[in-house]
Amino acid sequence: MTDTTRTRTLASLIAGGVLVAGTLLAAQPAAAAERVVLSRGHVDAVDVHYSGGQLQLKVHDGTVEPSVERDPADVTFQVAPGAATTVPDDPRYAFLGTPGTDVWVLPQTQDPDLLWPGWNTTELGTGVFAGNQVRLSLVDVAGPGAVTLFGVNAFGDPLVRFRSSDGLPDAIDVPVGTHAHASWAFTALGEYTLKFRADATLADGTALTTGPVDYSFVVGDLTGGGTENGLTIGGLADSYQPNDTVTLRAVQSPPSELDHYHWFSRCPGATDFAIIPGEAGETYRFTATRELNACEYVVKLYGHGHGVVATSPPVTLRVADQPQQPGAAQTITASIDATQGALVVSVDPDDRSVVLPTARLNAAGDRWESQGELRPVKVTDTRSATPGWSVSGQIPADFAGPDGTTFDAGHLGWTPRVVSQGSGQGAVAGPEVAPYATGTGLGASSVLATAPDGAGRGTAELSAGLRLSVPTETPPGTYTATLTLTAI
Repeated sequence: MTDTTRTRTLASLIAGGVLVAGTLLAAQPAAAAERVVLSRGHVDAVDVHYSGGQLQLKVHDGTVEPSVERDPADVTFQVAPGAATTVPDDPRYAFLGTPGTDVWVLPQTQDPDLLWPGWNTTELGTGVFAGNQVRLSLVDVAGPGAVTLFGVNAFGDPLVRFRSSDGLPDAIDVPVGTHAHASWAFTALGEYTLKFRADATLADGTALTTGPVDYSFVVGDLTGGGTENGLTIGGLADSYQPNDTVTLRAVQSPPSELDHYHWFSRCPGATDFAIIPGEAGETYRFTATRELNACEYVVKLYGHGHGVVATSPPVTLRVADQPQQPGAAQTITASIDATQGALVVSVDPDDRSVVLPTARLNAAGDRWESQGELRPVKVTDTRSATPGWSVSGQIPADFAGPDGTTFDAGHLGWTPRVVSQGSGQGAVAGPEVAPYATGTGLGASSVLATAPDGAGRGTAELSAGLRLSVPTETPPGTYTATLTLTAI
């Protein structure tokens, strides 16, 4: 790499990248209506739906909690300046341009500082479409540079999915039930419009299409504003008496010339935040009442085109009761027993199934391979002695298939990672465990993550990329096994 001043290289952005597949088990919320800018976090940019006899493309926005479905017309995808790198001096990546030239890459594996877009067909039912698949096409790209979507196989070789520089449309066939990610590479700063289309044939032979759907991308800084604007609410006191004046103030970090806001509130019993009519300035002032006790407030900053640039975390208003007569007060004391505590490892009972995509021959043609993602694992340590901990996983029995066929659990390996953790918890992901042929696999106990002595207290969320690699003589069929997690 010729540019030593960059904090990321293309190799670091794509290392370990795999095709992620699984089944979404939870029903998704209704579509959101406002225009937003998405600059970091998980998003299924090309989310295929079938409803009322129509094939549709939506955006599944996982950057908010709870996640929402959006219309692509309401979304701007930002490729932040931190995605900048250079084309490596490696002939396998010649499709990106001349070695050493600038390229902006949203990587196939998640970087917490960047957007992580993918495509998704898990909302489609099995047996609805011929071949249980749909075709995704990139039909056009308008912008200052070229756009390429590519993956990386188990040997580190790039696999181009869509590429605008050698002519469009490009198309891939995607099985129903797929949730996949790839690297998205852009060769120049500026604004892009990508046109995607989904096509499918129903089981009765009826052809369906979404037609071209526009997706807006901005590479680099947003027009008229900086990137990744931080927004918080200032001026809130710990509590108020009825009839006190409450003055909330929107605080940008770093400051920008943007000055268009909307304020929203959500009071107890309400499900969603509602816009506060007439409040579009930096400051929101109102009178505290007991009815407003426990109401939450957020403020949103808007850029050009009325897209949401930043949203503040919610703050909660506390309004005290009217003063009581002397002698009517009570003192309540709460305490936490320092001798109590426990170490708990858990998984969501409604999100504990991993469904790998159908295995395919690897590049060498000598193994059936598939990649997937371990569902979230939570480790909570409330022990005051902070002895540290270690979480391990093992598949103690073979994968079981049809008619009594099996294959050894060691054919599955993983690459652990720490998704999130408490402040000072010190959790560290365990080492990669490769499947048989190159490693030991998960047939033996393997460390998912550890926390050192003197740390570990809090809650950490763990996960791992999964890689299955079995011999080509393995009989076809669906195989299952149980992964046992242990925390000590």
